[in-house]
Amino acid sequence: MHEAAELFLAEFGGLSVRVHGPGISCARTPFEFDPELAVGEEYRFSECSKTIGRHLFPLGELDEGRHFLGIDEFSEIYLVELRVGSFGRMPEAMENLVLGVMPRRLAD
Repeated sequence: MHEAAELFLAEFGGLSVRVHGPGISCARTPFEFDPELAVGEEYRFSECSKTIGRHLFPLGELDEGRHFLGIDEFSEIYLVELRVGSFGRMPEAMENLVLGVMPRRLAD
């Protein structure tokens, strides 16, 4: 675990946000910050890290387990699935998650 992940989880670990409905550029979906929710997805995080050239540490899940969330060493929050997308750096990333802002696509 890198320092950015450690600091983030010290402040937000265990937080569960239950938002639904229309957002700014995509639907608002629930998310939860618990790295244990990504157990078994190490390969996915490793491959996405290689793709973007950053070290992604699992933060939890988005949309009740449909997608995962990760953080890099610069406090940028990512959507981790078949593709990688960025919600931006903290604190903007948290706002984007809550308000329903589509992550910026980085790689397929």
